[in-house]
Amino acid sequence: MLNVQDASGGYGEQTVVKNVSFGVEQQEILGILGPNGSGKTTLMKMISGILPLKEGTITIRDRDLSAYSSKQLAKEIAVLPQLHSHAFDYTVRETVSMGRYPHQKGMFAPWTKKDEAAVVEAMNQTGVTEFEHQSIQDLSGGERQRVFLAQALAQEPKLLLLDEPTNHLDLSYQKQLLDLLKEWTTTHELTVVSIFHDLNIASLYCDRLLLLQAGETVRLSSPGEVLKKDIVEKVYQARVEAQVHPELPKPQITLLPEHGQNSRSIITKDLFQISGKHIALTAPQSLKTISSAVIGAGLGWHRHFVNRHVPMDYECADSYEEMCRYVDKNGWNAASTVGMMTAVMVEDVVIREYQQEELSIVVAVTAGVGNAVDVSLAHKRQEKQTAGTINSWIFVNGKLSDEAFIQAMMTATEAKVKALQQLNVKDPVTQTLATGTSTDSLLVAAVQKGSYVQYAGPITLLGKMIGKGVVECTVKAIENYRKRKNGS
Repeated sequence: MLNVQDASGGYGEQTVVKNVSFGVEQQEILGILGPNGSGKTTLMKMISGILPLKEGTITIRDRDLSAYSSKQLAKEIAVLPQLHSHAFDYTVRETVSMGRYPHQKGMFAPWTKKDEAAVVEAMNQTGVTEFEHQSIQDLSGGERQRVFLAQALAQEPKLLLLDEPTNHLDLSYQKQLLDLLKEWTTTHELTVVSIFHDLNIASLYCDRLLLLQAGETVRLSSPGEVLKKDIVEKVYQARVEAQVHPELPKPQITLLPEHGQNSRSIITKDLFQISGKHIALTAPQSLKTISSAVIGAGLGWHRHFVNRHVPMDYECADSYEEMCRYVDKNGWNAASTVGMMTAVMVEDVVIREYQQEELSIVVAVTAGVGNAVDVSLAHKRQEKQTAGTINSWIFVNGKLSDEAFIQAMMTATEAKVKALQQLNVKDPVTQTLATGTSTDSLLVAAVQKGSYVQYAGPITLLGKMIGKGVVECTVKAIENYRKRKNGS
């Protein structure tokens, strides 16, 4: 559809875009990225024919851009620039209708049913029909942006050029607009080339990305190949983290601010509060967490941590909502709380601190083994799930990578199994060595300051502390449980 080959251009003697080459297939969405001054808008003006090339070629449908008359080009390309000047006070309908000009023959060409259908569809699709009789001067910036998009769509182009199409739009309309463009690439065989400042939106909606710096191509590829941490940091001169979108195989970039980098508070035993109803800890600041808790499960950032005692026969239709109510009733915010339940007496918790070199951790375990299970034979059991009895917390005074969080969970689980083996805990049904209980929970939380921890496997510094700490605390917690059960 579009082919740009060794294109260079700029203003006067200044060359802004230098030897840029790329092609865009029909029905593709290509995003152009780059910091301010990288040549994005200049390149767009060259593609639209507004700015002449100094060197190279640009072709539309294998035909050189210079071979098209202005009206012929308008049938192929529609342009939605970032800013608009309004010399006349047109209504919304009149403004959108101007998009039909390239398809009309002669100055006094009749308005056809096809013209009307194109205008109505464009207004409906962009959500501006309700404004059709209003002056465009009376609309907000976001509403005007949608009107000019409708004008471009009414033009029925094969190639749509956009400069920051989501500028002035709130989140809802950003999504609607881009979903619409994505849909039109299929239903109307539309090809889109768009400038984006928002890297995450570009990642979600573009098939490929062209990253520019100082007028030159840095990378042209899929979003996953372009939006890599090292590339983005080098081009934009900012600390970032690249993460995976929760629903799509697209990267999302998170900006890492400098504020708060020097502050550091650590987790110690002294922060724990223990009563007959629960164990609670409120951290000096939010901690990055991964857990299998009742609330606050998965990855997140939390400040409050609660391990709550419930009766052995505890039953609830919605344990999540009931736990949220309990947390809120006690003055914690459920949205920032990791909450667990246990049927054992929480006063028997074992809390210990461990330190190696500059890294330290705190391990807390409550444990009972009345519903111990051998996971390898659990498929043969039919018993109803009962309240969990081994809850393990690991607080790390360091900065963990994502893989370290996962490995810490694995190391802690292996250590728990070893503790059960050491005490010869058996599954009461199968009489084989137990690996845990029916609903154990595990938490790993880190202050994300101080010593950086890349890995947490069994032979790493952190892994060794977790292994030692979880085994020792689990063994002692089970011994406490047995003493209480036996009345000694």
